[in-house]
Amino acid sequence: QVQFVESGGGLVQPGGSLRLSCAVSGLSPDISLDEFAIGWFRQAPGKEREGVSCISSDRGKTFYADSVKGRFTVSRDNQKNAVYLQMDNLKPEDTAAYYCAAEYTYYDCSLDLASRYDYWGQGTQVTVSS
Repeated sequence: QVQFVESGGGLVQPGGSLRLSCAVSGLSPDISLDEFAIGWFRQAPGKEREGVSCISSDRGKTFYADSVKGRFTVSRDNQKNAVYLQMDNLKPEDTAAYYCAAEYTYYDCSLDLASRYDYWGQGTQVTVSS
C-alpha cells in the first residue's frame, strides 16, 4: 500500500524557516518516486485548501503560488524517496495544515486541480507566531 507521510511542521516565529518532508513508502519495485508529480497544499481553519507548490515527475519542473514565490522551495530526493518543502521568511498567514499529495503522471503537476492527486498524506501543522 502506497503511503505518503509528512513531517517537519511546528511552531516558528515570523521570519523563521521550516523544512517539511514528504516520505513515500510501499512503492512496488518497478515504480520510483520520480514517476509521481508531488504537490504541497495547505488549509487554514475557515479557509479553502490552497495549492502552495508542486514538482513534476521526471524533469522536476516546479510551480509556486504567488503567495510563496521567492520564499518556498520544493525539491525531491529520489534516492531517499522523499520530497521537501523548504519554507523561509515565514509569515503568520502561512499558518495552516500542510499536506503533500501525489499523482502518478508524466504531465506537469498542478496547483489548481487537487482532484488529480491520487494519494494524500495526513498533514503536518505549521504555526507562525511570535
